[in-house]
Amino acid sequence: MLHNIRWRIAIPSIILILLTMLGLGIYLSNFLRQVYLSELESQLANAARLVADDLAITYSDDNSSESLEQAARHWGDLVGARITIIALDGTVVGDSWENRETMDNHSDRAEVIQALASGQGKSIRYSNTTGFEMLYYAILVTAKEQPVAVLRLALPLQAIDTKVANLQRTLAGITLLVAGLATLMTILIANRTTRPIRELTLAADRMASGDLVAQLPVSTDDEVGQLSRSLNRMATQLRNEVEALQTERGKLTAILQQMTDGLVMVDEQGVVQMINPAAEAMFGISREQAINQSLAGALRQHQVVELWQRTQQSGGVQTITFEVASKRIYLQGIAASLEQELSGSVLFLFQNLTRQRYLETVRQDFISNVSHELRTPLAALKALTETLSEGALDDPPAARRFLEQMDTEVDSLSLMVTELLELSRIESGRVPLNLKPTHASKILAPAVERLRLQAERAGLEVLLDCPDDLPLVMADSQRLEQVVVNLLHNAIKFTPGGGRIDVSARGALNTVTFSVKDTGIGIAVDDLPRIFERFFKVDRARSTGGTGLGLAISRHLVEAHGGIIWAESIEGRGSTFSFSIPVAQ
Repeated sequence: MLHNIRWRIAIPSIILILLTMLGLGIYLSNFLRQVYLSELESQLANAARLVADDLAITYSDDNSSESLEQAARHWGDLVGARITIIALDGTVVGDSWENRETMDNHSDRAEVIQALASGQGKSIRYSNTTGFEMLYYAILVTAKEQPVAVLRLALPLQAIDTKVANLQRTLAGITLLVAGLATLMTILIANRTTRPIRELTLAADRMASGDLVAQLPVSTDDEVGQLSRSLNRMATQLRNEVEALQTERGKLTAILQQMTDGLVMVDEQGVVQMINPAAEAMFGISREQAINQSLAGALRQHQVVELWQRTQQSGGVQTITFEVASKRIYLQGIAASLEQELSGSVLFLFQNLTRQRYLETVRQDFISNVSHELRTPLAALKALTETLSEGALDDPPAARRFLEQMDTEVDSLSLMVTELLELSRIESGRVPLNLKPTHASKILAPAVERLRLQAERAGLEVLLDCPDDLPLVMADSQRLEQVVVNLLHNAIKFTPGGGRIDVSARGALNTVTFSVKDTGIGIAVDDLPRIFERFFKVDRARSTGGTGLGLAISRHLVEAHGGIIWAESIEGRGSTFSFSIPVAQ
């Protein structure tokens, strides 16, 4: 209960009121008793003086005890009090209530001693004779200026106690009534005072749970109202700050999610604190597997651990290039210390260089292949021109033969330049395609007819299988015919005499697949992934001539149609080259 501010206000107030009323009641009881006692004492004093004056006139040594006792009872009836006449030696000679003969000597009574000493005395005590508390007032009686006796008047205090008890009961009732009313008023005031605080607490709880839109009620202009206004301003400011932070966090999350470069952040202990999806893909791990794991345990790349150690030591930017063997990719890792922003933390940026490495390899192969392809005809031309200049011109038959060879080499060079230009135009998208719905037979039949005579000379059988019910494809028939010619030409070159070449077309889901299958020498498994690269030739092809650009041109033409091209081969048992083209919608 005391944890509630309402009761912490009400209970002390109620206790204070009760204590105040109790103290007031005790004080009033004591005060009124003293007032009653004073009044009673004054009455006894007045009555005692009157009786003493009368007794002084009538008192003498000849008075008998019976006459004094009768006088005491007479005076007692008149003043309404107990009257006791005491001789100077303390002997009771007359009493209005009791038999004097049975009463003790009163020389030791306090009021008697005081009266003998100073002329008057008083006391309050319990009377063994009457059985209750009484007020005693004694006065010295003098006759002819000589003390003759002590007159004592007494009244019981039972009436005063009864009045005081009635007063106390009245005060107790008033106290309970006032305490009840005060308690009710205190609780109402405490409720009214603490209601804004309770409302403030509920609203603050909503804010603490994230509901910053909630506004605290402002019902007063006191301190609570001022506090509510201050908290409302704080909530508004916090809401604006949180919205700004959420916006910035959303931007950062979007950037991290969409970045193609990998980002990893570790703390001063080398424990991963952040990783983006690109880095997850690069290292083949998930965020759950990486967060709160050591750098070595998460990425499993010792080069990255060494990079982190160098960055920790130098405090600058460090760079390495390494290969992730499991993914067959090359990465460049850049590590930067975040000492100023986050003490001890390091941020890693991983860039995928696989494409660059591939392009660099292709460039190097291209230069090497072009150099190789150009060197052979140029060397032949050089040899022929030197032979002619050294005297072969004087031998017409030999000169003619050399000129024919020179013409062949020049044709080879022209073909290479033409195919290079064609390939460059296709790769750059500068070759316009005249796409229209076309049947597969319009592509395969002309190509087969163009090379049928060449195949027959090589002793090969060429078969065409193209069903009439195939769906039409969106194609530039002349360009795809060039693809089929290239594939068929290669099949003729690499198939020994007596072999067979099947040219076919088959319908598939939303595509038509074109195939050229031979029974030739086949392609080695290691060479198969690279056969569509520029200038790539398998070893057996080196002696057969050709530029090595035909398949590269075919791949780009097929991809320009939105299709794909691939090859399947078993060395020594032939090859199958296929490409698929989407059907016309």
